[in-house]
Amino acid sequence: MSLLSVRHVTVYRYAEPVRLGEHRMMFRPRESHDLRLIRTSLVITPQPATVRWLHDVFDNSVAVTTFEGKTAELRFESRVTLEHYENTLPEYPVEEFARKYPFVYTPEDYPNLACGLVRHDPSGNVGRWALQFLEPAEASGTMGMLRAMTKGIRDQFVYTRRQEKGVQNPDDTLQTRRGSCRDFAVLMMEAVRSLGLAARFVSGYIFTPGTEKGGGATHAWMQVYLPGAGWIDFDPTNSIVGNRNLIRVAMAWSPEHVLPLWGTYYGAPGAFLGMDVTVSVTEEPQ
Repeated sequence: MSLLSVRHVTVYRYAEPVRLGEHRMMFRPRESHDLRLIRTSLVITPQPATVRWLHDVFDNSVAVTTFEGKTAELRFESRVTLEHYENTLPEYPVEEFARKYPFVYTPEDYPNLACGLVRHDPSGNVGRWALQFLEPAEASGTMGMLRAMTKGIRDQFVYTRRQEKGVQNPDDTLQTRRGSCRDFAVLMMEAVRSLGLAARFVSGYIFTPGTEKGGGATHAWMQVYLPGAGWIDFDPTNSIVGNRNLIRVAMAWSPEHVLPLWGTYYGAPGAFLGMDVTVSVTEEPQ
């Protein structure tokens, strides 16, 4: 077990005082059997008129704020201390029928996984790229194939931190062989879906005590559902299988539903000067 502290600061700057619209935040990690929240705080400047919390359709924790008056700067600071239990297994308890690929989800599981199986690969390039990770024999080991794909993305592509909003088209990632953590997560998500496996996008944080990439900002990876083992984390940016150093905040079928922070303002089109984001994850003494 590790005791970790996360500090996430976002500052919006404006050329002149503007009126703020509603803002939505996904900063609070998801508690589970492998993550327990100890302390949380959220400080917003200027102080919002209202703050309310809700669970979205994916059961992610969302804070919603409204504001009064005008300001030339908006600052969010989230601090979280949590207990993190590593779950990185050499072998996962996958059901016998799903240990070899291909397999078919049971009639009981399929309706709940249907959205995670929908492909967004109109060119077919991602599906063709994914075939290289299958063994020449009639059946491939499911976990072996997924481990190979996770490592393959780390080895074949160059990690770059992009400041642009949104996610790169997987075809562009394949062509340029470059991308951010969220680009690699979407590439692998679409690749495993092309092979008939259910996958979802994960947004959160990463503790980087060694050579892991993605620190200093929010991080992204993906999960695959395997019968018997459930949802398993795969971080292709760092070739991590399991939750080692990964702190889940929000999960959804596509990345646009798990934005860490989203909001609006009312003012001149050129009033927005920029945004600064700082994320630090540190280990605390126990």
